[in-house]
Amino acid sequence: MVFKDKVVWITGASSGIGEALVYEFVRQGARLAISSRNETELQRVKMQCPQQSEVEIFPLDVTDYEAVSQTAQAIVQHFGYVSVLVANAGVSQRSLVKDTGLDVDQRIMGINYFGAVAATKAILPSMIRQQFGQIVVISSVLGKIGTPLRSAYAASKHALHGFFDSLRVEVYTDNIKVTIICPGYVRTNVTINALRGDGTPLNKMAEETASGMSPEAFARRAVRAIAAGREEPIIGSKEVLAIYIKRLFPRLFSKLIRHLKFG
Repeated sequence: MVFKDKVVWITGASSGIGEALVYEFVRQGARLAISSRNETELQRVKMQCPQQSEVEIFPLDVTDYEAVSQTAQAIVQHFGYVSVLVANAGVSQRSLVKDTGLDVDQRIMGINYFGAVAATKAILPSMIRQQFGQIVVISSVLGKIGTPLRSAYAASKHALHGFFDSLRVEVYTDNIKVTIICPGYVRTNVTINALRGDGTPLNKMAEETASGMSPEAFARRAVRAIAAGREEPIIGSKEVLAIYIKRLFPRLFSKLIRHLKFG
């Protein structure tokens, strides 16, 4: 029970990976602060947790950066400290570069990248004062590679690696760990909620997502990796091989990616 009585703040906690992480951290005995834009769904998630568990709701839109700072202060005031921040809020994409409005690129970057950065900057001062903590960021296999129809999404995830790799070095002497998790396909509504070029949701479940790892299985592996303090765990099935092919055989990767079907 590594996380027993530790305080964990999870953004994007009302569904998918975030929701599964709530249940797994609660199972591990953690005290939870959960955030997302959908307060009704946060209430549902809280009701699914054992009655004796401590789960507090802090509704939040991570693109309202001033509200992010205020929420972090409220969480610290309520619990006294935060042991782990899980920056999970995010949105995916299904559109070609030529068909994607710049406002959609900015929206995806605002949620996936700046949302994680804002939450980190909001909670970091208290972690430095207390001289312990862990910042966990949910990236993606697409934080390491790029594929068609995911340009803005991949860009936002790539950006996380640059920022949080730098942060990891900066806060090492403050006893703060930084973990960047790269999921492969996880069976969530991520593709249903993915943005098309005009900013409207796709409203369609992709085949590869439907056949992906269950959120519960992902959460178990992710929490184990967080407990171990791993820097960049990659969690998925055969799709994670793309990272290693690109790293070791970049020209082969380029040829393969051109012939694969993406939807």
